[in-house]
Amino acid sequence: MARILLYNNDANRMEIYIRGESEAMPYNTNRTLLVREFRGSSKSNIIWTDKRTMQTWNSQRYIWGAPIPVGFAFKRPYEGRSWKPKSTLRRHCI
Repeated sequence: MARILLYNNDANRMEIYIRGESEAMPYNTNRTLLVREFRGSSKSNIIWTDKRTMQTWNSQRYIWGAPIPVGFAFKRPYEGRSWKPKSTLRRHCI
C-alpha cells in the first residue's frame, strides 16, 4: 500500500490517498498510470504529486495513443540513477 500526497491546485489543498500497487493513480483516466509505475524502483511508502501533473499525463497519453514507459521519470534525485551524467566541461586532448 502506498500513501499518495496529492496537491489539488484547484482547491489549494493537499489530498491523501491510500492505494495498492495495482490501482490507478488519483485523477488518472482509463488506468493508464498505476501506482507501481509511478513509484518505479523507489522504496518509499509515501509518494507525492499534484493534480496538474496527472492531468498533463492524461492529455499526453491521449495524444501519444500508445502506452508510455515511465521508467524512472518520477524518481527522487537522491534515490540514484541507472546512468551517470557526463561532464560538459571536459578538456579535449590533442
